[in-house]
Amino acid sequence: MKPILYALALASICSACEVTAQNYTVTMPQICSPVVPKSMTFAGQTYDFDRTDMYERMDRELAGISYTHGQTMLQLKRANRYFPQIIPILKKNGVPEDLVYLACTESSLNPTARSVAKAAGLWQFMPATAQEYGLEVNDYVDERYDIEKETAAACRMLKSLYNKYGNWESAFAAYNGGPGRITRELNSQNVETAMDLQLVDETSRYMFRILAMKLIMENPRAYGFYLHPDQFYTPMEYDIEEVKSPVSSWPDWAKKHGITYQQLREANPWIRDKSLPNKSGKTYRVRIPKKDSLYRSTADHTIYNPAWIGK
Repeated sequence: MKPILYALALASICSACEVTAQNYTVTMPQICSPVVPKSMTFAGQTYDFDRTDMYERMDRELAGISYTHGQTMLQLKRANRYFPQIIPILKKNGVPEDLVYLACTESSLNPTARSVAKAAGLWQFMPATAQEYGLEVNDYVDERYDIEKETAAACRMLKSLYNKYGNWESAFAAYNGGPGRITRELNSQNVETAMDLQLVDETSRYMFRILAMKLIMENPRAYGFYLHPDQFYTPMEYDIEEVKSPVSSWPDWAKKHGITYQQLREANPWIRDKSLPNKSGKTYRVRIPKKDSLYRSTADHTIYNPAWIGK
């Protein structure tokens, strides 16, 4: 009998064994535990996993992400489209490009992600926090879904947290659990880094999940993910038109510009309604996808990171 577990066979399988039952044989995959490195570097800081609790916490996240096959593969495909947009903004704002893996952890690189707690966008801003960092949030415009603006806002927030704590792991913990809680716990538990804190499970795991995400996404084949170059999502190219007046109908506006309303919304997920009152006369930069980008036969198939398909 031919193996029926092809998808699993591509994901961290060392070998296979045959199991016989009731007169038929099925080839079963042998599931392997991902290898935890002795140490790794993230944003210029070295993290050592010799300490037992550090090793086990990292092992948990590597295993979890490695064996969430569909979601991790989808994220790798999306990275080819969104990393070229996100990483230059990180560099421009003076934060390490490794912080892109926080966005991966927050939203799986889904630009329209929305949590049950109403956090939204690639960086999962709550409405009040988004407005605190200068993003417009209302029924017509939600800049938590504007990749350029939300990424710049995340940079400002993360830089502020790093300056407060002096290390990225504590900044990440505060991003997830709130700076008030992390500051109180650092003081009450008498430690200098959030990695040494006893915290709720979500925040305690969060820091290690970001580190694990970097390891897997920088070398996916080492963790069993084999994607063909044609399977990555293609980068998008846009023309930009500035809109300074009200828009009575975005579907009509899109049609006049040679695209559908759905294509307009996908390129500009910050548009939240079919009209835009814009009583203040604010200038909005609207992306119009270039025709070549709309078709895989004519789109740019450049692979952002050659390691994603390397041997």
